Amino acid sequence: MEEVTLDKLAKDVGTTVDRLIQQFAEAGMKKQPGDGVTEDEKQKLLAHLNKQHGGGGSAGPSKMTLKRKTKSTLSVGGGGSKSVQVEVRKKRTYVKRSAAEEAQRQEEERLQAEREAEEAKRREEQQKLEEEQRKVAEAKAKEEREKAEKEKAEKEKARKEKEKARQKAEAEKRAAMTPEEREAADKAKAEAEKLKRQQEEEARKKAEKEAEKQAEEARKLAEENAKRWEEEEKKRKEQEKEDVHFTTSSTAQEAEDAQDFDEERKSRRRSKKSRRKEEEADERTPRREKRRKGGRRPSTLQQGFNKPAQPVEREVKIGETITVGELANRMAVKASELIKTMMKMGEMVTINQILDQETASLVVEELGHKAVVVKDNALEEEVLSDRHEGGEEEPRAPVVTVMGHVDHGKTSLLDYIRKAKVASGEAGGITQHIGAYHVETDQGMVTFLDTPGHAAFTSMRARGAGATDVVILVVAADDGVMPQTKEAVQHAKAAGVPLIVAINKMDKEEADPDRVKNELSQLDVIPEDWGGDVMFIPVSAHSGMGIDELLEGILLQSEVLDLKAEKTGMASGVVVESRLDRGRGPVATVLVQRGLLKQGDVVLCGLEYGKIRAMRDEIGKEIKEAGPSIPVEILGLSGVPQAGDEATVVKDERKAREVANYRQGKYREVKLAKQQKAKLENMFANMAEGDVSELNIVLKSDVQGSLEAISDALVKLSTDEVKVNIIGSGVGGITETDVSLASASNAIVVGFNVRAEAAAKKLVEQESVDLRYYSVIYDLIDEVKAAMTGMLQPEFKQQIIGLAEVRDVFKSPKLGAIAGCMVTEGIVKRSAPIRVLRDNVVIYEGELESLRRFKDDVQEVRNGMECGIGVKNYNDVKEGDQIEVFETIQVERTL
Repeated sequence: MEEVTLDKLAKDVGTTVDRLIQQFAEAGMKKQPGDGVTEDEKQKLLAHLNKQHGGGGSAGPSKMTLKRKTKSTLSVGGGGSKSVQVEVRKKRTYVKRSAAEEAQRQEEERLQAEREAEEAKRREEQQKLEEEQRKVAEAKAKEEREKAEKEKAEKEKARKEKEKARQKAEAEKRAAMTPEEREAADKAKAEAEKLKRQQEEEARKKAEKEAEKQAEEARKLAEENAKRWEEEEKKRKEQEKEDVHFTTSSTAQEAEDAQDFDEERKSRRRSKKSRRKEEEADERTPRREKRRKGGRRPSTLQQGFNKPAQPVEREVKIGETITVGELANRMAVKASELIKTMMKMGEMVTINQILDQETASLVVEELGHKAVVVKDNALEEEVLSDRHEGGEEEPRAPVVTVMGHVDHGKTSLLDYIRKAKVASGEAGGITQHIGAYHVETDQGMVTFLDTPGHAAFTSMRARGAGATDVVILVVAADDGVMPQTKEAVQHAKAAGVPLIVAINKMDKEEADPDRVKNELSQLDVIPEDWGGDVMFIPVSAHSGMGIDELLEGILLQSEVLDLKAEKTGMASGVVVESRLDRGRGPVATVLVQRGLLKQGDVVLCGLEYGKIRAMRDEIGKEIKEAGPSIPVEILGLSGVPQAGDEATVVKDERKAREVANYRQGKYREVKLAKQQKAKLENMFANMAEGDVSELNIVLKSDVQGSLEAISDALVKLSTDEVKVNIIGSGVGGITETDVSLASASNAIVVGFNVRAEAAAKKLVEQESVDLRYYSVIYDLIDEVKAAMTGMLQPEFKQQIIGLAEVRDVFKSPKLGAIAGCMVTEGIVKRSAPIRVLRDNVVIYEGELESLRRFKDDVQEVRNGMECGIGVKNYNDVKEGDQIEVFETIQVERTL
């Protein structure tokens, strides 16, 4: 064959001369442009290139590289004014498998087929097992359903029998009725059946409406799901149909599919490290570039929250107090939504405002959740449960409360029993504290609680009835049943304790015990001799008549009650009274109910705690221990406890302090939550309160019970115009702090059975503060009421003092129309305002300009006299008119 030049060969194969010269050099032949190329050189170059591509020289190639290049044009800009040429180059290499590799591939395919057969067999067995389980479950469900139907049938049968019995009873009852009663019963039954049918119809309509609504929601949801699933299936099929290859050769396409399968398997085995690197790179990619590439967000950045199909009902635990923000968190709603809901309910709140338990429960139920009321007192329960209780219970003395109306002789009766004279030392001759005494009698020991009879001491009587075993109701034989007597009966019935009536003052001539029995029987207190269960014992505190019978009745009643208590172990009781002593500090009168109270015990009393430093009985004698039913005074508490608080002995003083501090915090929170809230409906009422006069009072008392009673009594005196505002109160003497508070608030200082300190007295004189002492509650309430009466706005009233009839009208050049009048009633005064009446209708109201009798100016004209009257700024006076003279007087007001 003849030679061809290097240039022509390069042109034939479609490459450059330089590239061809380089390939000849790699094959070991040096060529220059224009040189000739023989056939042998061509074969040598072809063998070299074949080896480069994985061939074996003259044999067929075992590796093939395919290249593909595509060009496209993109328009840049909104109007397509600029075009950009885009060239995409793709390169893919295919390797021909050897006979060993082909055999290995076939072996893998065979193993894969065996694995798929095993998997199909395993799935078939699983389906059989599930089918058996389903059959067992269906059989069990069928059995339970049959059982439920049987129970339902039995219930229905029982209901029918019950209904039949009821109808029979109604028929018998109906037969015994009169025609009028039968007609009324038929009418009531018809109305009840009509109402029941209406309720059933409304419930059925509501249920149908709810079912239709739920069916519509389910249908919409099913349509949306079906549409979404259809789109996903269509998209998946399109992706499966799409088969992109770079060649039309079937062998090459198989090679492409195998390579794609290998790459997908490798991509699934990628390490977490490379995946994290890709995510970091994806995060660093600008958002605009991501959008242009159409890339998806990483799965870690996609939230998986699905909106609930229906509202979620939660159980919200609520303690004694809770803030608005915390309540919103527990219900999983926004605080703003909760505040909006409470505003609709009439409550103006902030996110940090404390709500009480009742308000929070109402709000939770309003929002469709379930409120669960809990108590946050685990520490308190732990401390109170860690107590060593005593051994066996033994009989104890009865606790007897003496109640009755004021001045019916309760304390005098106790004085005779105790052989003491307490009543003579009482201020005003009335009891104003709860007195606790225990008395040794021939029949045994009895503990007495003496309560005040005044109306203001209601809470004291309630505490006395709550801590007692027997109530003695003292009624004066000459006075009968009074308001506080009725109240004492109510307290005794509410406490569920037996009642003994002592008819006192039987030594008087006007005593009438039958009247007392008649009046008490109207309160459902029936004497034993009338067939009732209440002992009535006539007594006299003056002569001692019937005292022994009264004590026997008390002990008999206590034997019936079988009163027992533990006499050893850690004690517990109730605070009867408390006060602040200047020398000894807080003093509490405690009635021991069980256990043995000893000096040195750690006591927890309501909000206070302390170690007992000293104990005294009711006469002031030092004692070391006290058993059940014994009243004692204890010293050493951290503060003055509230009367009625439970007193409990605990082991650890540190834990007692923690419980007391916890109770104080809770008390403050509950008090804050129960304060008056700014409600929408009373917003304008609060604005108008500026017109209300306030009487500010700083109140100090000797004991806690009197302080509570006086505060309630004073607050009840408030009216719409005058309000009593107790700005400060406490137990103990009047201090400089109290006087300073009263001076700053323009208040009066009231001391009940207490006095001011020396420094406080000096400050009272300097600040000119009104300081008042009282020892009788009547005087205190009366003087405060008088002070409030002085603060009332005066009331003015118009009073007609005279009437004159116009007989003629004269014209005066200086004064205008002058009415010639005759005074028909009362007196006409020059300085008094007047009204002009025509046909008994007021046509003018003003004052007189002149009043003359004959030619003289006078100050007044009496009944039956004639006069001339000039009305100021009014000239339309006619004959027959009446001139009414009146004056405004001030009327004193009382509460």
